[in-house]
Amino acid sequence: MSEKMEGNANRDQIVDVGSVVEAVTAEDGDAPLYNLESLCMRCGENGITRFLLTLIPHFRKILLSAFECPHCGERNNEVQFAGEIQPCGCCYSLEIPSGEQKMLNRQVVKSESATIKIPELDLEIPPEAQRGSLSTVEGILMRAADELQALQEERKKVAPETAEAIDQFLVKLQACATGESAFTFILDDPAGNSFIENPFAPSSDPSLTIKFYERTPEQQASLGYLVDSTQIEGTHDEAPEGGEAVTADQVRRKPHGSIGAAAGHRAIAQSNSAEIAEALFRYTAPEEVMTFPSTCGACAARCETRMFVTNIPYFQEVIVMASTCDSCGYRNSELKPGGQIPDKGKRITLYVKNVNDLSRDVIKSDTASVKVPELDLELASGTLGGIVTTVEGLIAKISESLERVHGFTFGDSLDEHRRSKWIDFKTRLSKLLSLEEAWTLILDDALANSFVAPATDDLKDDNQLAFEEYERSWEQNEELGLNDMDTSSADVAYESTNTTRTE
Repeated sequence: MSEKMEGNANRDQIVDVGSVVEAVTAEDGDAPLYNLESLCMRCGENGITRFLLTLIPHFRKILLSAFECPHCGERNNEVQFAGEIQPCGCCYSLEIPSGEQKMLNRQVVKSESATIKIPELDLEIPPEAQRGSLSTVEGILMRAADELQALQEERKKVAPETAEAIDQFLVKLQACATGESAFTFILDDPAGNSFIENPFAPSSDPSLTIKFYERTPEQQASLGYLVDSTQIEGTHDEAPEGGEAVTADQVRRKPHGSIGAAAGHRAIAQSNSAEIAEALFRYTAPEEVMTFPSTCGACAARCETRMFVTNIPYFQEVIVMASTCDSCGYRNSELKPGGQIPDKGKRITLYVKNVNDLSRDVIKSDTASVKVPELDLELASGTLGGIVTTVEGLIAKISESLERVHGFTFGDSLDEHRRSKWIDFKTRLSKLLSLEEAWTLILDDALANSFVAPATDDLKDDNQLAFEEYERSWEQNEELGLNDMDTSSADVAYESTNTTRTE
């Protein structure tokens, strides 16, 4: 047996863990198959773990690992993501009606941090129950049923009541897995690396809802970002060397005279791309730049965040926040609206006809949806997050996002019709930037926090740009959390203050 193992080692090259890690972190397109001797947790002998780093086209770089023990026959496999954790978490919700067997065949990419929920069954599959996998909706449900069924004989002897309840639950679960019952399949991943296939892509799927969200401190900790529990509960800053302690409530204010537009420009540019800084300072320089202590989201070290308020003509006040970590080099920027929540939503329509229109500045908030009617393209609110760019940059980001998220379905199993559909759509999308034909860009923002810069000094003189206000629906207010917002106490206090001042 040992001679056979040595033969396999010479042929497949058994290496150490360091070599495998170097292969994973390398940028080479074709990574070899690595074999690594590892301990079998079942019999205690040494088995072989095979690693293969591969790239799912236009989606993610993943690491496939498969273990096999020649002594006891133990086998298992796992999918891990070798790429980066996404800036936001994602939550996919798929409504599956009864009798729709095709919807059960949709591909599902589940990362090791994702949770699966089926509200109709009160079923929740935590991340540790099913690790990273590439499967289908039916495959995930059948795997859950098999794992519950595995220990039923033992349960019937020890806890017959529990075993009977699980038998009844398995009947319902198998009814969902075979398409006999309608249910909702929810995939929630704080890392943002999970995915449910949309066969209608790039068009929207009426049965599939996608939401992106900011991670909570607890979710950051579970992903390995924040390891100090005091930083989750809210923190007490340590005293700097040779100085007194700085609390999170203290803010250093630097007057505009000591900063100047040029210094402010450099401060923001150092914390983000120069294009964003130039686009913002084109309108007005900050009257005041505030600097306050914060925590790096990547390495949890202390860093500084700079913030200022600027006014964009024909739009509103916006708050720009930028932070840089000197320890790990992490940089981050945010653009948030200032002032009160508008009473109405806003729909911006731009007719793109020439090259100058592609250079128009665009502020897309994280609550805005994007539409291009000529392509039947619609991006739901939350897609791409909040960005400051140009019309050309927005289309380029849409193209990159679609290829990264949906393009992974380009594989050997993809039929020719769907492949030609994707290739045709990508060609039409690239033609938008070449301006072979005029096209329309629509930004629909329920909070009216998006903006497209006019090409003329007076907004009314720009015939290619139209702004339309509309009343938000109850569903939109519910999604934004406005239906449950009660400001009556603040209104009474505000009115009483005004009355006192008048007297």
